[in-house]
Amino acid sequence: MFSKIWTTKSTKSCSEQIRRLKEAIQSADAVVIGAGAGLSTSAGFVYTGERFHEYFSDFEEKYGFHDMYSGGFYPYKTPEEHWAYWSRYIYVNRYMDAPKPLYQELFGLVKDKDYFVITTNVDHCFQKTGFDKKRLFYTQGDYGLFQCSVPCGIDTYDNEETIRRMMDEQRNMKIPTELIPKCPKCGKPLTMNLRSDDKFVEDEGWHLAAEQYENFLRTGKNQRILFLELGVGYNTPGIIKYPFWQMTAKNPSAVYACVNYGEAVCPKEIETQSICIDGDIGTALSDLR
Repeated sequence: MFSKIWTTKSTKSCSEQIRRLKEAIQSADAVVIGAGAGLSTSAGFVYTGERFHEYFSDFEEKYGFHDMYSGGFYPYKTPEEHWAYWSRYIYVNRYMDAPKPLYQELFGLVKDKDYFVITTNVDHCFQKTGFDKKRLFYTQGDYGLFQCSVPCGIDTYDNEETIRRMMDEQRNMKIPTELIPKCPKCGKPLTMNLRSDDKFVEDEGWHLAAEQYENFLRTGKNQRILFLELGVGYNTPGIIKYPFWQMTAKNPSAVYACVNYGEAVCPKEIETQSICIDGDIGTALSDLR
């Protein structure tokens, strides 16, 4: 539906774009937030550098990887080692608060609006901050859930208690064997509920959230909707970015806003309906306040 020359960066000043975005939020009948990894990165959930060294220097020294992401793919020799790493990874990225109050600031901007959030992030920062659970759709899973590795069904399992025990009881980068998680139905190993292959479990909660998101879009399709895209890259553009462009193009009253460092672009067909801010999300939200 879009021409081959389908993206363009805004030539307007950042302050002008911030002003337009503030007006768009205030005048919108509804706000749909689409959040990607860049939002949590701006909030301080970085997987490299100081934060990595603070929590994983022992793993770096023993195994030779230099960031959390690489550590998640390392072929550990035993499940005790695998879960020592993953329990620590999950704890610091799911059960610890983000270093910066970015999600709280975002919530302050939309809490009095009719809003919905769709996100590819799996750190659960939205719900921890106070966003209504019934207005959240985590499309790619949740660090806080286990699923069967087979899988033998569509059940997921809250992992907080288990993860905290793994953290407390691991020694020499290994957890006790009795803490290795197994499926309560079939006895096979449990794994993370993350969309990485065709074994990802879309449980009852996932389908309910998907239905609530579709209902929200359907009831507001002719309203003044602000599609607010924050930190979404091109790893999975078909989940948030492309649908936002398409829905904006179909609704003359809609506004598409993109805040992303180095990737704030839009198709020429919706350029007059778009606000593109090439910069840090935290700085942009601060300017909006």
